[in-house]
Amino acid sequence: MSSSSAFNDEKGGSSSVGEPEYGHDPASGGIFSSDYKRHDDLKEMLDSNKDSLKLEAMKRIVAMVARGKNASDLFPAVVKNVACKNIEVKKLVYVYLVRYAEEQQDLALLSISTFQRGLKDPNQLIRASALRVLSSIRVTIIVPIMMLAIKEAASDMSPYVRKTAAHAIPKLYSLDPEQKDQLIEVIEKLLADKTTLVAGSVVMAFEEVCPERIELIHKNYRKLCNLLIDVEEWGQVVIINMLTRYARTQFLNPNINESLLEEGGEKEFYASDDDEDDEEKKAEAAALAKRKPYVMDPDHRLLLRNTKPLLQSRNAAVVMAVAQLYFHLAPKAEVGVIAKALVRLLRSHSEVQYVVLQNVATMTIKRRGMFEPHLKSFYIRSTDPTQIKILKLEVLTNLASETNISTILREFQTYIKSMDKDFVAATIEAIGRCATNIGEVRDTCLNGLVQLLSNRDELVVAESVVVIKKLLQMQPEQHSEIIKHMAKLIDNIQVPMARASILWLIGEYCEHVPKIAPDVLRKMAKTFTNEEDIVKLQILNLAAKLYLTNSKQTKLLTQYVLNLAKYDQNYDIRDRARFIRQLIVPTDKSGALSKYAKKLFLALKPAPVLESPFKDRDHFQLGSLSHLLNTKAGGYQELPEWPDSAPDPSVRNVEVPEWSKCTSRKERKEKKVEKPFYSDSEGESGPTESADSESDSGSRSESDSEQTGSGSESEESVEESQSEEEEDEEEEKMKKKKKVDKSQPKKSESAESDQSSGEEQKKERKGVKQRRSGSESESEEESESESSESESGSEEDSESDTDTRKKKKTPASKPTAKDTKKESKKETKEISLLDLDDFAPTSSPQVTPVNNFLSSSLASDLEGLSLTDTVLAPTTIAPSASVRMYELLHRITGEGLGVEYCFNRQAFSPDPHMVAVQIHFTNNTSCETKNLHIEEPKLQSGMRIKEFPEIDMLPAGESVSVVMGIDFCDSTQAANFQLCTHTRKFFVSIQPPVGELMTPIFLTENEFKKEQGQLMGMNEISDKLTLGEKCQNDHSIIERVNATANLGRVPCGSDKDCRFAGKTVSSGSLVLVTVARKEGGGAQLTVNCEKMVIGTMLMKDILHALMQ
Repeated sequence: MSSSSAFNDEKGGSSSVGEPEYGHDPASGGIFSSDYKRHDDLKEMLDSNKDSLKLEAMKRIVAMVARGKNASDLFPAVVKNVACKNIEVKKLVYVYLVRYAEEQQDLALLSISTFQRGLKDPNQLIRASALRVLSSIRVTIIVPIMMLAIKEAASDMSPYVRKTAAHAIPKLYSLDPEQKDQLIEVIEKLLADKTTLVAGSVVMAFEEVCPERIELIHKNYRKLCNLLIDVEEWGQVVIINMLTRYARTQFLNPNINESLLEEGGEKEFYASDDDEDDEEKKAEAAALAKRKPYVMDPDHRLLLRNTKPLLQSRNAAVVMAVAQLYFHLAPKAEVGVIAKALVRLLRSHSEVQYVVLQNVATMTIKRRGMFEPHLKSFYIRSTDPTQIKILKLEVLTNLASETNISTILREFQTYIKSMDKDFVAATIEAIGRCATNIGEVRDTCLNGLVQLLSNRDELVVAESVVVIKKLLQMQPEQHSEIIKHMAKLIDNIQVPMARASILWLIGEYCEHVPKIAPDVLRKMAKTFTNEEDIVKLQILNLAAKLYLTNSKQTKLLTQYVLNLAKYDQNYDIRDRARFIRQLIVPTDKSGALSKYAKKLFLALKPAPVLESPFKDRDHFQLGSLSHLLNTKAGGYQELPEWPDSAPDPSVRNVEVPEWSKCTSRKERKEKKVEKPFYSDSEGESGPTESADSESDSGSRSESDSEQTGSGSESEESVEESQSEEEEDEEEEKMKKKKKVDKSQPKKSESAESDQSSGEEQKKERKGVKQRRSGSESESEEESESESSESESGSEEDSESDTDTRKKKKTPASKPTAKDTKKESKKETKEISLLDLDDFAPTSSPQVTPVNNFLSSSLASDLEGLSLTDTVLAPTTIAPSASVRMYELLHRITGEGLGVEYCFNRQAFSPDPHMVAVQIHFTNNTSCETKNLHIEEPKLQSGMRIKEFPEIDMLPAGESVSVVMGIDFCDSTQAANFQLCTHTRKFFVSIQPPVGELMTPIFLTENEFKKEQGQLMGMNEISDKLTLGEKCQNDHSIIERVNATANLGRVPCGSDKDCRFAGKTVSSGSLVLVTVARKEGGGAQLTVNCEKMVIGTMLMKDILHALMQ
């Protein structure tokens, strides 16, 4: 069913010609038609024998549900169609049932057998939908059926069905909590799932059912960290929140030493005057010295590294989840990376801004420094809603410091002119907090607030009075003029809180305004009965204080006010009046307290501390609902405290059984760890090892970057699985070796090579066993140098490898007659190979003579062998006529210096992630050229270049070849640089064909199919073509594909299929090519590649080659 047709045909109409026309869509809401009639129409269509009518009816019903219309009375008619054979109808029926199964449980129970049959349906969507409907029926009687269905679905081949099983687990748990133990078993099984589709859902089920069972996460921790980047967005949020709590229980606090040093420093500073605490100080210093320096757990680092890229996610929830993870888990020096990502979210909708600002406000209290560079991002816009404005004010106030306070106060002055009264009040309060926190600007703020007292807006004045009252409490002696000024405002200000604040100030500091205070009391006594309760209480307080300090003038006024309060309607005021009367007016019955009346009323009050409302919110996990509401919400799980000592990290190590063979891409990458046999300790690693060093060390660096922090046992298992795969390849390699040897002209040599290959096979077996046991010392390398060569990753140098090894070995052993004979015969071969890899740059033999040692007829003979295709074409041994030479510098442009280049398809030994480019210089002038070298490479982002060694001198008429390496970063963009001689500089560029960005790899047929199955969907490109006249057999197809792309041949059981495999040199991304021949000269070309751009370009090139 196409998504576009799901809600079409609003006005009904027949679904095909000749069929009856039915009424209007019930969702259109016709005023004069009855619901009963319209639903009758739909019921009739659902009861029809025609699938087209049923589909039309279901589309309309689902459209009704989507619009929020009630379609529950159609349940009996819809549920009958669960058994419909039409897959489109069935899908829509399940969509409807998921919505209404909970409401119509009795009717749903009648169809439960149909849902159970749906669990066995071949279509994964139907299986998943059936399970979803089944778990929506909230009846305890079917709990055993649901449990069975979930267990089966957890083992389903389809990851989508397994995901649905994970969703069903919390539903079943809420229905029957007694099933917890069985559900935990299913969760444990699903946690081991390696599919990104399942990961988020099963972690959600884990959080709902058994969040306390942290031991279930141990074995899956590293996998979850590595899968995180590919999980869907809501799954990422769930996993990150779970891993935050996990990390707090399993790793040490990365800031523990910093906090201890800070505490120690403070104690020393404050205790410096006392000599009594010397012993304590010494004990603390000793404790600090004993504490080991903090070393971060590799798994802790893995989590931080793998979550960091998600700060660039388009989903605000994911960014917020990573931000809270870094805030709670990262070292202080690294937390700053989240600031830019959170500031980016402030450009989003106001709802998102509100949540982000709540969290930023909490962060700025402890980590002010990280948001200071982004101060302007928190400036308030006139279009911001009030709640956003107030939160931004909170952040600006938290960020205020001596350096930026002037800028912030200028902003605040503008905000006070706003029409939004709540915002203006919040701004005045923010000014007060800035004045409290930063003493240097206290007077400036006070003067500004006093000016606001003449504002026309009563609310502004009232809020200013409240804030000034708090500020004056800090230095009342210096500001008696302000108190007098405020006393004059008492007639004009009507806001109760402001009037009460002024009265409190005059009463508290009445000795500073002895003349004004009694007059204020007189005025207040007049209006006492009309005042608000809060003001009446402050009038009573003022009267009591004045009575105690100036009883002559205020005695009668005080008695009058107390009499008025005695009969007030509010009992609080009545009680206060009685209390004060007994306290300040001594009588015979007065208690002992009256003696202390002055101390009680006129005691010094501490100045109020203006604190941020977000000060203590960080004990809630950031980003949670509890943090947003500042109260513990239902289902909230506390963030655990850091452990005092690190728990055992080995619980996260995963043991890989010896017999397990790696088949997935990731596992194969991990598996190809460079063999110690080819280690740098050998000193003379020549060109013979180039193929191995490329594939091995390249994949090792990839696996290192992906799997940092994994245990040492994984490396052992990797080597074991590697050696087993090598055994499978060795037999075929030996066959090939025999054939090559037999093709040599001399019988004595062929017999000798046969005999040596027999010995090599024995030694190979021994070498493999030794690698399994892990004992590979240099002495063993020496003794087995011949045999191990046949295990080289690419076959191109297999024969010459043994020769070079023999040559290296001769100084150590006594040279026999046969050995010397061999060396003299194959001397030329070695020189040319060395020249190709640029190990002797000064010599200048041509590269073409290498062809004589592997002829094209021999290559065609070798085609039948299931080896990597590096053997099948002579081009892989050395550049020949079939390898295309590209002009880098024309001899006219280069003033006599001609430069050509080709891609020799050999490994570039200094760096396996680089493509080897062979440069051929020809000096066509009559004088020598000196100092040939490269300068000023201008490369695209990510590209690298490894220059060839400088050529000191190129005589006239001579040629020389060198090899340089370029990491094209899996793109066909040109590498630009300057080619320099001792006199001139030439700007040149090398642009690679897409086929030269690859290197062949060996796969079995089953491995190829499995990898191809994992690279479906957008990673697969397929096209039909008509093969050219000269390209009708396997031999020509293989030649054309190999000429286009550096891929290896995969053995294939079918005569009509040709398969090729390789990986990109830079990133190691898999490339699979299939050419399936069909009758009549047609063919189907399929390219599967992790990188879609590479796949598309390769497809175009191979199509062009095969159609010629």
